Amino acid sequence: MNARSPDPVRARAELRAFNRTVTERIGILEDHYLDRGRSLALNRLLWEIGTHGAEVRELRARLGLDSGYLSRMLRALEQEGLIVTGASGDDSRVRRAEVTDAGRAEIGILDRLSDDLADAILEPLTPKQREQLLAAAATTRRLLTASAIEVSPVDPDEPAARHAIAQYYAVLAERFDMGFDPATARPAPADALRPPAGRFLVATLKGTVVGCVGVKLHADGVGEIKRLWVSTEARGMGLGRRLLTAIEDEARDAGSTVVRLDTNRALTEAIQLYRSAEYLEIPAFNDEPYAHHWFEKRLTD
Repeated sequence: MNARSPDPVRARAELRAFNRTVTERIGILEDHYLDRGRSLALNRLLWEIGTHGAEVRELRARLGLDSGYLSRMLRALEQEGLIVTGASGDDSRVRRAEVTDAGRAEIGILDRLSDDLADAILEPLTPKQREQLLAAAATTRRLLTASAIEVSPVDPDEPAARHAIAQYYAVLAERFDMGFDPATARPAPADALRPPAGRFLVATLKGTVVGCVGVKLHADGVGEIKRLWVSTEARGMGLGRRLLTAIEDEARDAGSTVVRLDTNRALTEAIQLYRSAEYLEIPAFNDEPYAHHWFEKRLTD
């Protein structure tokens, strides 16, 4: 934790107390969650499969479970007659879980009982307290999701990186007044974004790519930041600032003393982010045809 973070001892104690209160209040500690004869983990898996079904590999990534444990949970639901598992389409290597009629009925019962539990939590509270609890729950969910996002260096030619860049291009094509054609923009090829010439970071949430950023490292100590993108699903979680800080650290560690970037006037959120992160607007330092603003930030230890 940095100097601006809460006291770590107090933070850990508060989170432990929070965990104890939540697990007790919603019944996580009970063997038979919502009195349905199975644990919360099994009920959660049934909810995740849902009435439309899901591929097993998607469930594994979504729930963060290892293959062996997930297989045992799926077998338990199969033994109850709530789901069936089998090959997905023509690919026998991909397994898929589907709910049965009994499973569909059970999901309906779980939904109703879950609503009853929510009502039981809210009912004793005053209207003001209910609004406070709902606001706190929304904030907690958003922040817990943000803390689950992983930012890692990857090769720009890896599938995750290519997917992120394709999504970045799609956003630019949608937002720019005249559209966007990568062929007419200043190039940032893979070789320029992999060590030692550069760095590329990808953010993932439960196996799904939700952001990226890169930097081209120039010999004069300048790092040129490229390809900053955050998916719509991850916006409002501070990921843009986190990626920006992470790529600044990469540039600094590689010897850069200054980072620069250019951006289009249509990307108002990005412009606001750069200014709030202490970037200063400077005269144009390149001939990027899609740029209207150029920024610079000096890096310090």
